[in-house]
Amino acid sequence: MFTTSELLEKINAHMARLQYSRPPKGLYEPIEYVLSIGGKRIRPTLMLMAYNLYREDVDRILNPAAAIEIYHNYTLLHDDLMDRADRRRGKPTVHKVWNDNTAILSGDAMLVLAYQYMTQCTESLLPQVMRLFSQTALEICEGQQLDMEFEQRTDVTEEEYLEMIRLKTSVLLAASLKIGALLGEAPAQDADRLYDFGMNLGVAFQLKDDLLDVYGDAAVFGKNIGGDILCNKKTYLLIQAWKLADKDQRQELEKWISASSFDPAEKIAAVTRLYNQIGIKTLCEEKIAAYSQLAGANLDAVNLDNGRKKELRTLMERLMHRTV
Repeated sequence: MFTTSELLEKINAHMARLQYSRPPKGLYEPIEYVLSIGGKRIRPTLMLMAYNLYREDVDRILNPAAAIEIYHNYTLLHDDLMDRADRRRGKPTVHKVWNDNTAILSGDAMLVLAYQYMTQCTESLLPQVMRLFSQTALEICEGQQLDMEFEQRTDVTEEEYLEMIRLKTSVLLAASLKIGALLGEAPAQDADRLYDFGMNLGVAFQLKDDLLDVYGDAAVFGKNIGGDILCNKKTYLLIQAWKLADKDQRQELEKWISASSFDPAEKIAAVTRLYNQIGIKTLCEEKIAAYSQLAGANLDAVNLDNGRKKELRTLMERLMHRTV
């Protein structure tokens, strides 16, 4: 079996070999820019890891793995545009380097490229793989729509939020694992358990992202800290704060949420102070731990020797303790 680092090296090398040199340059240059920034490349690595549980010839599925990474970056490109985000992975976002129209069109091209690369798998498995990939892509759109709708609401519940991040974030991690298992010809029950592992891991991963947006180090995190606070994003932290705040705390929280003019640093500091008073950081950490335990149980249920699952378990633990 390959280690996580070895599989990451394989996907990084493969992504570097992909060429987008055809004209027009204005369409493909932003794609090269986005993919050159790198990132953690968790999703294609998970696909290779799931495949490697059952087969050793992981090079066979490098193109489908690249498809997952290209698709993920397409969603980030459009998310950054919709959120008006200035930075991604420590670099200016595409709509800042170029413009909004370029971000839309280059993102659309990335979606098409993702589908082209995903079709480059075993022909007999293609219908099953593409059904899952297409359903996942649709669910991610549903999650993004819910996320946008939440911006106009102050009554978003914890259950609604967890469903939104399941759709927006978790399903792609889950699909990455299941597609890898399917291509590795895993037993159907194992493929489903790996999907559930990815689903719970994905929720924990996004909750960790929410936490880092408030309590992370901007120099390490690669994004400006407090961005969710500035745009009143309905994260787990804000939803819980709104639910648990006393009268005075809720009044102050409402003041900052409704303010149309404010000093960004002052708002971030004030809302973070409220989170600290209410104990939101601990609540979020406990929820992350709960979903991590569920993911661990899903992985335990996969009918393989624990030694073969060790790399997946180690990766899960590393993701939950990450600072970026």
